Amino acid sequence: MSEAFEDEFEITDDVDDPEIIALTELGSTLIQAILEKEPISNVQDLIDAGAPLWYQDEEGTSALHAAAYVENEQLVRLLIEEGALWNAVDNLQNTAGDIALSLNNVACYTLIRDAGIRSELLLTLLSSQTPLNPTPSSLVLQDVDNSAAGSTDAFLSSKLRYTQDAHGQDICLLELDDGQEIGVMMGWEREIMQKTVEKLCIDHAKRDRGLKVLNVGFGLGIIDNFFQNFSTPPALHVIVEPHRDVLAHMKEQGWYDKKGVSILEGKWQDCITSEALQGFGKFDVIYTDTFSENYGELHKFFKHVRELLAGPESRFSFFNGLGATNALFYDVYTRLSELHLADAGVDVVWSDVDVSAQKDEERWGETRKYFSLPIYRLPIARPKEI
Repeated sequence: MSEAFEDEFEITDDVDDPEIIALTELGSTLIQAILEKEPISNVQDLIDAGAPLWYQDEEGTSALHAAAYVENEQLVRLLIEEGALWNAVDNLQNTAGDIALSLNNVACYTLIRDAGIRSELLLTLLSSQTPLNPTPSSLVLQDVDNSAAGSTDAFLSSKLRYTQDAHGQDICLLELDDGQEIGVMMGWEREIMQKTVEKLCIDHAKRDRGLKVLNVGFGLGIIDNFFQNFSTPPALHVIVEPHRDVLAHMKEQGWYDKKGVSILEGKWQDCITSEALQGFGKFDVIYTDTFSENYGELHKFFKHVRELLAGPESRFSFFNGLGATNALFYDVYTRLSELHLADAGVDVVWSDVDVSAQKDEERWGETRKYFSLPIYRLPIARPKEI
């Protein structure tokens, strides 16, 4: 942490500080008032008196969690307007939105979800306008993952291993410095990829003549194999892949020798406007599924989609897996994607894919979960009519 930041913000963990004790008491009183269904005027008085909306008790319950528990739509709206954190999780990793969803309270859930969408839209805007040398007043503070699971540079320097688990599932495996294993791509995704290819290509006018396909991120090559297995393989199949171990695997599998296949070695950010990619012309089908990239990078990719698509029949999809260990987060990112795709000039239609059949131990083994919801939202986007 920089000295300038420390000078600007005093950081303390002194639980005996009178101010902290007072805030804790106010926060606890606020939560209790909500759970006891006191009049909203009492809740407003506590907020006006300085009760912290960010405060969470020993169970991780916040004021917004409490409002969701008592199913008070008016109170949920008030707390959000006053600045309650939409994405705070309790000790069971539940957000207030999860509580509302479990109670089938659509009104409360929608208020919390929409607050999340607004917040993420604002963060996207702020990050795009943050100066190169930010001052403390312009900083947007967020958790940063510098491991190979959250940093592209760290990921590209990491070692990947292609293997099979105890259930015979193909895995492209990443081992973090702490010994934890993460599947970069896993065989259980096959059904998702198959249905994605069907939606992208099954009724495309050019399918029987050979499509021009662009795929960003090879992984296990599941979706690329589905493209190649058409009775008429793609006339052009461009694959963008940056990781040296994946590229080595592709060479072993013969992808460099396949007819109509061209492989661009590098990050999509470096290839997207390059002469190498531009020289192929426009594409009938585009798909992207990268690893260790956040939503900000996906949003940047969206901005290039329309200019890469050949025409109104062309289609785009992506692996919709951000926030997929929490129903609220997944919903927020799904709807955020729809809004940003619309801004980029493409309309998206969603299909539900049931991925609940496989048992957790069969899917994940000893690896870290990255998709724990029963339904996958499959996006298919087409250029808007002008």
